[in-house]
Amino acid sequence: MTAALAPRVSIVMPCLNEAETVAVCVAKALAWLSTSGTSGEVLVVDNGSTDRSAELATEAGAQVIRERRRGYGNAYLRGFAEARGDIIVMGDADDTYDFSRLDDLIRPLDQGYDMVLGNRFTGGVQPGAMPWAHRYIGSPIINLLIRRFIGVRVGDSQSGFRAFTRAAYQRLGLRSGGMELASEMIVNAAREGLTITEVPAPYNVRLGESKLNTVRDGWRHLRFLLISAPNFLFVLPGLALVGMGAVVTALSFLAPGGIEIGSLAWQPVFAGSIFLAIGANALVFGAITKNYGVDRGILREDAWTRFYRRWFSLERVLAVGGGLLVLGLALNVGLFVIWAVGGKLSLGLQLAALAQGLMIVGANVGLAGFLAMAIADRR
Repeated sequence: MTAALAPRVSIVMPCLNEAETVAVCVAKALAWLSTSGTSGEVLVVDNGSTDRSAELATEAGAQVIRERRRGYGNAYLRGFAEARGDIIVMGDADDTYDFSRLDDLIRPLDQGYDMVLGNRFTGGVQPGAMPWAHRYIGSPIINLLIRRFIGVRVGDSQSGFRAFTRAAYQRLGLRSGGMELASEMIVNAAREGLTITEVPAPYNVRLGESKLNTVRDGWRHLRFLLISAPNFLFVLPGLALVGMGAVVTALSFLAPGGIEIGSLAWQPVFAGSIFLAIGANALVFGAITKNYGVDRGILREDAWTRFYRRWFSLERVLAVGGGLLVLGLALNVGLFVIWAVGGKLSLGLQLAALAQGLMIVGANVGLAGFLAMAIADRR
Protein backbone atom coordinates (compact mmCIF):
# COMPACT_ATOMS: atom_id res chain seq x y z
CA MET A 1 0.00 0.00 0.00
CA THR A 2 1.33 3.41 -0.89
CA ALA A 3 1.83 6.16 1.66
CA ALA A 4 -1.12 8.06 0.15
CA LEU A 5 -3.46 5.19 1.06
CA ALA A 6 -2.14 4.71 4.58
CA PRO A 7 -4.84 4.85 7.28
CA ARG A 8 -5.11 7.91 9.48
CA VAL A 9 -5.60 5.97 12.73
CA SER A 10 -4.16 2.64 13.86
CA ILE A 11 -5.85 1.13 16.92
CA VAL A 12 -3.54 -1.36 18.65
CA MET A 13 -4.73 -3.88 21.24
CA PRO A 14 -2.53 -6.44 23.02
CA CYS A 15 -4.30 -9.72 23.69
CA LEU A 16 -3.63 -12.71 25.93
CA ASN A 17 -6.61 -15.01 26.44
CA GLU A 18 -9.30 -12.34 26.04
CA ALA A 19 -11.89 -14.49 24.26
CA GLU A 20 -14.71 -12.95 26.31
CA THR A 21 -14.03 -9.38 25.20
CA VAL A 22 -11.66 -9.03 22.25
CA ALA A 23 -14.39 -9.25 19.60
CA VAL A 24 -16.44 -6.61 21.45
CA CYS A 25 -13.42 -4.26 21.56
CA VAL A 26 -12.72 -4.77 17.86
CA ALA A 27 -16.37 -4.18 16.96
CA LYS A 28 -16.44 -0.93 18.96
CA ALA A 29 -13.23 0.30 17.33
CA LEU A 30 -14.45 -0.49 13.83
CA ALA A 31 -17.80 1.13 14.58
CA TRP A 32 -16.04 4.34 15.65
CA LEU A 33 -13.93 4.36 12.49
CA SER A 34 -17.09 3.96 10.41
CA THR A 35 -19.30 6.50 12.16
CA SER A 36 -16.53 9.11 12.41
CA GLY A 37 -15.57 8.67 8.76
CA THR A 38 -11.96 8.05 9.76
CA SER A 39 -9.73 5.78 7.71
CA GLY A 40 -8.10 3.30 10.02
CA GLU A 41 -7.09 -0.19 11.00
CA VAL A 42 -7.51 -2.35 14.08
CA LEU A 43 -4.49 -4.43 15.05
CA VAL A 44 -4.79 -7.15 17.69
CA VAL A 45 -1.42 -8.43 18.85
CA ASP A 46 -1.89 -11.97 20.11
CA ASN A 47 0.71 -12.67 22.78
CA GLY A 48 0.38 -16.45 23.00
CA SER A 49 -3.32 -16.96 23.71
CA THR A 50 -4.42 -20.52 24.35
CA ASP A 51 -8.12 -19.78 23.82
CA ARG A 52 -9.96 -18.57 20.68
CA SER A 53 -8.94 -14.92 21.10
CA ALA A 54 -7.03 -14.67 17.83
CA GLU A 55 -9.76 -16.41 15.86
CA LEU A 56 -12.50 -14.24 17.34
CA ALA A 57 -10.52 -11.07 16.68
CA THR A 58 -10.07 -12.06 13.03
CA GLU A 59 -13.76 -12.85 12.67
CA ALA A 60 -14.61 -9.44 14.16
CA GLY A 61 -12.56 -7.72 11.45
CA ALA A 62 -9.18 -7.07 13.08
CA GLN A 63 -5.78 -7.74 11.64
CA VAL A 64 -4.17 -10.24 14.01
CA ILE A 65 -0.43 -10.15 14.59
CA ARG A 66 1.31 -12.85 16.60
CA GLU A 67 4.11 -11.88 18.97
CA ARG A 68 5.98 -14.79 20.57
CA ARG A 69 7.87 -12.71 23.14
CA ARG A 70 5.63 -12.62 26.18
CA GLY A 71 4.94 -9.30 27.87
CA TYR A 72 2.63 -6.31 27.74
CA GLY A 73 5.39 -4.11 26.38
CA ASN A 74 6.57 -6.62 23.79
CA ALA A 75 3.04 -6.95 22.43
CA TYR A 76 2.69 -3.20 22.09
CA LEU A 77 6.14 -2.74 20.57
CA ARG A 78 5.22 -5.23 17.86
CA GLY A 79 1.86 -3.57 17.28
CA PHE A 80 3.37 -0.08 17.07
CA ALA A 81 5.95 -1.32 14.58
CA GLU A 82 3.22 -2.81 12.37
CA ALA A 83 0.88 0.19 12.63
CA ARG A 84 0.66 2.38 9.51
CA GLY A 85 -1.52 5.23 10.74
CA ASP A 86 -0.49 8.83 11.32
CA ILE A 87 -2.10 8.47 14.74
CA ILE A 88 -1.72 5.42 16.99
CA VAL A 89 -4.30 4.55 19.65
CA MET A 90 -3.49 1.95 22.30
CA GLY A 91 -5.85 0.19 24.67
CA ASP A 92 -6.39 -3.19 26.31
CA ALA A 93 -8.60 -5.84 24.72
CA ASP A 94 -10.46 -6.56 27.99
CA ASP A 95 -13.24 -3.99 27.41
CA THR A 96 -12.14 -1.76 30.28
CA TYR A 97 -11.72 1.11 27.81
CA ASP A 98 -14.44 2.24 25.41
CA PHE A 99 -13.13 2.16 21.84
CA SER A 100 -16.41 3.56 20.55
CA ARG A 101 -15.48 6.95 22.09
CA LEU A 102 -12.14 7.94 20.61
CA ASP A 103 -12.94 11.50 19.50
CA ASP A 104 -11.98 13.08 22.84
CA LEU A 105 -8.78 11.02 23.00
CA ILE A 106 -7.63 12.03 19.52
CA ARG A 107 -8.82 15.65 19.40
CA PRO A 108 -5.84 17.12 21.33
CA LEU A 109 -3.46 15.65 18.74
CA ASP A 110 -5.14 17.80 16.10
CA GLN A 111 -4.56 20.77 18.42
CA GLY A 112 -0.80 20.22 18.45
CA TYR A 113 -0.21 17.82 21.35
CA ASP A 114 2.07 14.84 20.80
CA MET A 115 0.56 12.38 23.30
CA VAL A 116 -2.79 12.09 25.06
CA LEU A 117 -3.47 10.01 28.17
CA GLY A 118 -6.93 8.82 29.08
CA ASN A 119 -7.29 9.70 32.78
CA ARG A 120 -9.35 7.00 34.48
CA PHE A 121 -9.75 8.91 37.73
CA THR A 122 -11.36 11.95 36.13
CA GLY A 123 -13.27 9.76 33.66
CA GLY A 124 -14.78 7.59 36.34
CA VAL A 125 -13.64 4.23 37.70
CA GLN A 126 -16.52 1.78 37.98
CA PRO A 127 -16.87 0.02 41.35
CA GLY A 128 -14.66 -3.06 41.34
CA ALA A 129 -12.78 -2.04 38.20
CA MET A 130 -9.52 -1.25 40.00
CA PRO A 131 -8.11 -2.82 43.17
CA TRP A 132 -8.03 -0.46 46.15
CA ALA A 133 -4.24 -0.75 46.50
CA HIS A 134 -3.69 0.17 42.85
CA ARG A 135 -6.05 3.14 43.00
CA TYR A 136 -4.95 4.70 46.28
CA ILE A 137 -1.36 3.48 46.69
CA GLY A 138 0.28 2.16 43.52
CA SER A 139 -0.82 4.71 40.94
CA PRO A 140 -0.41 7.79 43.21
CA ILE A 141 3.10 6.67 44.19
CA ILE A 142 4.18 6.20 40.57
CA ASN A 143 2.59 9.54 39.65
CA LEU A 144 4.58 11.16 42.46
CA LEU A 145 7.85 9.52 41.40
CA ILE A 146 7.37 10.61 37.78
CA ARG A 147 6.66 14.15 38.95
CA ARG A 148 9.69 14.24 41.27
CA PHE A 149 12.15 12.30 39.12
CA ILE A 150 11.15 13.47 35.64
CA GLY A 151 9.24 16.70 36.26
CA VAL A 152 6.05 15.63 34.47
CA ARG A 153 2.75 16.23 36.27
CA VAL A 154 0.07 13.75 35.18
CA GLY A 155 -2.94 12.45 37.03
CA ASP A 156 -2.93 8.89 35.67
CA SER A 157 0.51 7.82 34.51
CA GLN A 158 -0.51 4.15 34.36
CA SER A 159 -3.48 4.53 32.06
CA GLY A 160 -3.32 2.07 29.19
CA PHE A 161 -5.62 4.17 27.01
CA ARG A 162 -3.50 6.56 24.97
CA ALA A 163 -3.09 8.21 21.59
CA PHE A 164 0.02 9.70 20.03
CA THR A 165 1.27 10.77 16.64
CA ARG A 166 3.53 8.65 14.48
CA ALA A 167 6.15 11.39 14.64
CA ALA A 168 6.08 11.18 18.45
CA TYR A 169 6.37 7.39 18.37
CA GLN A 170 9.45 7.59 16.17
CA ARG A 171 11.13 9.83 18.76
CA LEU A 172 10.20 7.77 21.81
CA GLY A 173 12.69 4.94 21.27
CA LEU A 174 10.63 2.48 23.31
CA ARG A 175 12.27 -0.71 24.59
CA SER A 176 10.48 -2.02 27.68
CA GLY A 177 8.95 -5.45 27.33
CA GLY A 178 6.71 -5.36 30.40
CA MET A 179 4.14 -3.18 32.12
CA GLU A 180 6.78 -0.49 32.72
CA LEU A 181 6.28 0.53 29.08
CA ALA A 182 3.57 2.90 30.38
CA SER A 183 6.15 4.78 32.45
CA GLU A 184 8.81 4.63 29.75
CA MET A 185 6.50 6.38 27.29
CA ILE A 186 6.05 9.34 29.64
CA VAL A 187 9.71 9.52 30.66
CA ASN A 188 10.97 9.41 27.07
CA ALA A 189 8.34 11.86 25.88
CA ALA A 190 9.44 14.35 28.54
CA ARG A 191 13.10 13.98 27.61
CA GLU A 192 12.29 14.51 23.94
CA GLY A 193 10.35 17.66 24.76
CA LEU A 194 7.05 16.20 23.55
CA THR A 195 3.80 17.73 24.77
CA ILE A 196 1.47 15.57 26.87
CA THR A 197 -2.10 16.18 27.96
CA GLU A 198 -4.91 14.17 29.57
CA VAL A 199 -8.60 13.71 28.88
CA PRO A 200 -11.21 11.91 31.01
CA ALA A 201 -11.62 8.24 30.10
CA PRO A 202 -14.14 5.95 31.86
CA TYR A 203 -12.70 2.71 33.22
CA ASN A 204 -14.95 -0.34 33.30
CA VAL A 205 -14.84 -3.66 35.11
CA ARG A 206 -12.84 -6.16 33.11
CA LEU A 207 -14.02 -9.63 32.21
CA GLY A 208 -11.62 -12.51 32.53
CA GLU A 209 -8.45 -12.87 34.55
CA SER A 210 -6.19 -9.85 35.08
CA LYS A 211 -2.59 -10.23 33.88
CA LEU A 212 -1.30 -7.59 36.28
CA ASN A 213 0.93 -8.78 39.14
CA THR A 214 1.00 -6.08 41.81
CA VAL A 215 4.41 -6.85 43.30
CA ARG A 216 6.26 -7.87 40.15
CA ASP A 217 4.91 -5.13 37.89
CA GLY A 218 5.13 -2.49 40.62
CA TRP A 219 8.80 -3.33 41.09
CA ARG A 220 9.41 -3.15 37.32
CA HIS A 221 7.98 0.38 37.28
CA LEU A 222 10.04 1.43 40.30
CA ARG A 223 13.19 -0.14 38.86
CA PHE A 224 12.72 1.62 35.53
CA LEU A 225 12.09 5.01 37.15
CA LEU A 226 15.12 4.71 39.44
CA ILE A 227 17.41 3.76 36.56
CA SER A 228 15.97 6.64 34.56
CA ALA A 229 16.79 9.14 37.32
CA PRO A 230 20.45 8.70 38.40
CA ASN A 231 20.32 11.94 40.39
CA PHE A 232 17.81 10.32 42.77
CA LEU A 233 19.38 6.86 42.62
CA PHE A 234 23.05 7.83 43.02
CA VAL A 235 23.90 11.53 43.28
CA LEU A 236 21.56 12.83 46.00
CA PRO A 237 21.95 9.75 48.25
CA GLY A 238 25.71 9.95 47.65
CA LEU A 239 25.88 13.58 48.73
CA ALA A 240 23.74 12.84 51.79
CA LEU A 241 25.91 9.87 52.80
CA VAL A 242 29.16 11.81 52.33
CA GLY A 243 27.76 14.60 54.47
CA MET A 244 26.62 12.15 57.12
CA GLY A 245 30.00 10.43 57.00
CA ALA A 246 31.85 13.70 57.53
CA VAL A 247 29.63 14.68 60.47
CA VAL A 248 29.81 11.27 62.13
CA THR A 249 33.60 11.08 61.63
CA ALA A 250 33.97 14.50 63.24
CA LEU A 251 31.80 13.36 66.15
CA SER A 252 34.00 10.31 66.65
CA PHE A 253 36.99 12.63 67.16
CA LEU A 254 35.12 15.16 69.29
CA ALA A 255 33.62 12.48 71.55
CA PRO A 256 36.19 9.65 71.66
CA GLY A 257 34.35 7.98 74.51
CA GLY A 258 31.17 7.69 72.47
CA ILE A 259 27.86 9.53 72.48
CA GLU A 260 25.53 8.73 75.35
CA ILE A 261 21.93 8.04 74.38
CA GLY A 262 19.99 7.41 77.56
CA SER A 263 21.63 4.49 79.30
CA LEU A 264 23.47 3.47 76.13
CA ALA A 265 26.66 4.81 74.54
CA TRP A 266 27.03 4.92 70.76
CA GLN A 267 30.55 4.74 69.39
CA PRO A 268 30.40 6.24 65.85
CA VAL A 269 33.95 5.31 64.90
CA PHE A 270 33.25 2.96 62.00
CA ALA A 271 29.88 4.39 60.94
CA GLY A 272 31.52 7.54 59.59
CA SER A 273 33.95 5.61 57.39
CA ILE A 274 31.17 3.36 56.11
CA PHE A 275 28.97 6.34 55.21
CA LEU A 276 31.88 8.07 53.45
CA ALA A 277 32.79 4.97 51.45
CA ILE A 278 29.23 4.21 50.32
CA GLY A 279 28.53 7.87 49.55
CA ALA A 280 31.70 8.29 47.50
CA ASN A 281 30.88 5.14 45.53
CA ALA A 282 27.36 6.41 44.85
CA LEU A 283 28.71 9.72 43.54
CA VAL A 284 31.18 7.96 41.24
CA PHE A 285 28.50 5.59 39.95
CA GLY A 286 26.19 8.55 39.39
CA ALA A 287 28.82 10.40 37.36
CA ILE A 288 29.49 7.39 35.16
CA THR A 289 25.80 6.59 34.70
CA LYS A 290 24.84 10.16 33.84
CA ASN A 291 27.70 10.58 31.38
CA TYR A 292 26.78 7.31 29.67
CA GLY A 293 23.12 8.34 29.53
CA VAL A 294 24.00 11.69 27.92
CA ASP A 295 26.20 9.97 25.34
CA ARG A 296 23.40 7.53 24.49
CA GLY A 297 20.86 10.34 24.23
CA ILE A 298 18.89 8.85 27.15
CA LEU A 299 19.55 11.70 29.60
CA ARG A 300 19.89 15.44 29.22
CA GLU A 301 23.12 17.16 30.13
CA ASP A 302 23.05 19.04 33.44
CA ALA A 303 25.56 20.84 35.67
CA TRP A 304 26.83 17.55 37.10
CA THR A 305 27.55 15.98 33.72
CA ARG A 306 29.05 19.21 32.36
CA PHE A 307 31.49 19.26 35.29
CA TYR A 308 32.24 15.59 34.78
CA ARG A 309 32.84 15.91 31.03
CA ARG A 310 35.01 18.98 31.52
CA TRP A 311 37.28 17.68 34.25
CA PHE A 312 37.23 13.90 33.99
CA SER A 313 40.32 12.10 32.82
CA LEU A 314 41.74 8.78 33.91
CA GLU A 315 44.92 10.49 35.08
CA ARG A 316 43.04 12.95 37.33
CA VAL A 317 40.90 10.19 38.80
CA LEU A 318 43.94 8.01 39.47
CA ALA A 319 45.69 10.97 41.10
CA VAL A 320 42.76 11.58 43.45
CA GLY A 321 42.22 7.89 44.18
CA GLY A 322 45.93 7.27 44.58
CA GLY A 323 46.31 10.25 46.90
CA LEU A 324 43.53 9.00 49.17
CA LEU A 325 44.96 5.48 49.11
CA VAL A 326 48.46 6.68 49.98
CA LEU A 327 47.15 8.90 52.77
CA GLY A 328 45.24 5.96 54.24
CA LEU A 329 48.31 3.73 53.99
CA ALA A 330 50.49 6.39 55.60
CA LEU A 331 48.09 6.66 58.53
CA ASN A 332 48.09 2.90 58.92
CA VAL A 333 51.89 2.73 58.82
CA GLY A 334 52.15 5.53 61.37
CA LEU A 335 49.72 3.81 63.70
CA PHE A 336 51.62 0.53 63.32
CA VAL A 337 54.92 2.19 64.16
CA ILE A 338 53.44 3.82 67.26
CA TRP A 339 52.00 0.47 68.33
CA ALA A 340 55.31 -1.33 67.61
CA VAL A 341 57.30 0.99 69.86
CA GLY A 342 54.78 0.66 72.64
CA GLY A 343 53.24 4.09 72.23
CA LYS A 344 49.58 4.91 72.81
CA LEU A 345 47.17 7.28 71.12
CA SER A 346 43.92 8.43 72.67
CA LEU A 347 42.40 8.69 69.17
CA GLY A 348 44.06 5.60 67.73
CA LEU A 349 40.79 3.80 66.96
CA GLN A 350 39.35 6.86 65.24
CA LEU A 351 42.48 7.31 63.12
CA ALA A 352 42.46 3.62 62.19
CA ALA A 353 38.86 3.81 61.03
CA LEU A 354 39.59 6.95 59.02
CA ALA A 355 42.62 5.27 57.44
CA GLN A 356 40.58 2.26 56.32
CA GLY A 357 37.89 4.54 54.89
CA LEU A 358 40.43 6.56 52.91
CA MET A 359 41.95 3.39 51.47
CA ILE A 360 38.56 1.98 50.45
CA VAL A 361 37.43 5.24 48.83
CA GLY A 362 40.76 5.74 47.07
CA ALA A 363 40.83 2.22 45.65
CA ASN A 364 37.21 2.41 44.48
CA VAL A 365 37.70 5.81 42.85
CA GLY A 366 40.70 4.52 40.90
CA LEU A 367 38.87 1.38 39.77
CA ALA A 368 35.84 3.48 38.80
CA GLY A 369 38.13 5.59 36.59
CA PHE A 370 39.16 2.50 34.65
CA LEU A 371 35.50 1.43 34.42
CA ALA A 372 34.52 4.81 32.96
CA MET A 373 37.30 4.58 30.38
CA ALA A 374 36.32 1.01 29.46
CA ILE A 375 32.72 2.13 28.89
CA ALA A 376 33.92 5.10 26.81
CA ASP A 377 36.18 2.87 24.70
CA ARG A 378 33.38 0.35 24.05
CA ARG A 379 31.11 3.22 23.01
